[in-house]
Amino acid sequence: MSKSLEITILSAEDLRVNEKSIKKNAFVTLKTDASSAMRTTKMDVDGGNYPTWNEKVIMDVPLHASFITLEVNYKAMMGINSVGISRIRISDILGGYVSQNQVQFLSYRLWDRKVKRNEVINFSVRVKMPVISLAKELLPAAKNSSNAVVTGIPVNWI
Repeated sequence: MSKSLEITILSAEDLRVNEKSIKKNAFVTLKTDASSAMRTTKMDVDGGNYPTWNEKVIMDVPLHASFITLEVNYKAMMGINSVGISRIRISDILGGYVSQNQVQFLSYRLWDRKVKRNEVINFSVRVKMPVISLAKELLPAAKNSSNAVVTGIPVNWI
């Protein structure tokens, strides 16, 4: 069993690596601790150190998952480098009373590999409602069923 979450990666603020601003090609990867499945946004080629994505990602999150990891990366000439990571506890999203289809806007601090605070990522989360399909045709439970009224006594009364 899992919950389906619609996560919209909105933007990030003041992205830096070693005190230097990120110029371009930033993107975000999303994954849970309970699954190896990973989702990735498109690269923001001109956002600089304030990139915007406004990209929706649908994630099926297993019920035993503890957190979702958002990692901001950028593509440089020497390969892909990490800007920072943020771990969002599932209880922050699903805890308390949050009705389905209600959108929550969240901002989380990014942490670099040296465990130093490093900027902010902005995103929204919505718990998607399951789609319920109705049977096209109702079939009787048995071939010899009738329209007669049946009464019963609960077992624990006997």
